[in-house]
Amino acid sequence: MNPQLSRRRFIKAVIASSVAAASNSGFHSALAQDRSRGAVERLISINVNGQTRRVDVAPQETLAHTLRYKLSLTGTKIGCNRGECGACTVLIDGITNYSCSTLTHSVRTRAVKTVEGLQASDGTLHPVQQAFIDELSPQCGFCTPGQVMSAVALLSENPTPTREEARQAMSGNLCRCGAYDHYLNGVMRASGQNS
Repeated sequence: MNPQLSRRRFIKAVIASSVAAASNSGFHSALAQDRSRGAVERLISINVNGQTRRVDVAPQETLAHTLRYKLSLTGTKIGCNRGECGACTVLIDGITNYSCSTLTHSVRTRAVKTVEGLQASDGTLHPVQQAFIDELSPQCGFCTPGQVMSAVALLSENPTPTREEARQAMSGNLCRCGAYDHYLNGVMRASGQNS
């Protein structure tokens, strides 16, 4: 083995160190520019289920990710992760939203309610949750939290919907088991009407 530094090795070392220095200085200058432009704050407060929670949130982080992986509210399911299936449905200021397509930073001044926030402090289930149990609505249960949240939003706006109104309100939630009629029966029971 030749201990001498070859011309080729020397040139490679110079190029590698130049690239490292340039990328490092670029990184630091980008950070300085972000700070000067008012970069997005990472540690924020959000109101979830009536409690203010402090959480470290990346600028492009979805509410579904924050709820499940940062706040351990795993009732909110991530199904399609592109706003199509409804498994991640939560209420934001009383309106249904797909949390997989909502940025956490956008809910800082709003009230978020998840399926965990429906149960009373004494353990009593929300009427929709109880009705879904009584009607044996869920099968695999993966879509159930989203179905529950959609039904709660419907009944808070329209306490006695027709079956067709309930069908329309629940249409944003896909059920891979096909238990749609069971969920509708649960909605009608929760509204105090015959299924």
